[in-house]
Amino acid sequence: MRILLAASLFAVAAAVNAADATAPLGVWQTYDDDTHAAKAWVEIEAHDGELSGRIVKLFREAGEEPNPRCHKCHGERQDQPVLGMNILWGMHRDGDAWSGGEILDPEDGKTYRCTLRTATDGQLEVRGFVGISLLGRSQVWKRLPP
Repeated sequence: MRILLAASLFAVAAAVNAADATAPLGVWQTYDDDTHAAKAWVEIEAHDGELSGRIVKLFREAGEEPNPRCHKCHGERQDQPVLGMNILWGMHRDGDAWSGGEILDPEDGKTYRCTLRTATDGQLEVRGFVGISLLGRSQVWKRLPP
């Protein structure tokens, strides 16, 4: 009986760990859509089954503002520093993806609906859109080592 109970607990723990392996938790490097240069690091965390992400590092070109503020943002984010800003929130597991949340583009100050999916190669497919997913754009973020 004890062996059966221990095996059951081990199986449940393994299943939980396998499910967590697809969760996009950790720090991800983002890239500029045009130049493909590294743009920022975004740390994604889980709180009460919901994912959120904030900018933890920015890569700035020569001549760019070293500590930019979100001048085009609205509400509480207006004129706030981009570094440390929460740009991803409200993401809930939806099968093998995460959806139902929003993502902010600090460059244009606009908020978009969002989906996240961990690809088989370990990269994160991020899709921001207006209305339906067909009306949007995708980016691929690369996970940084812990």
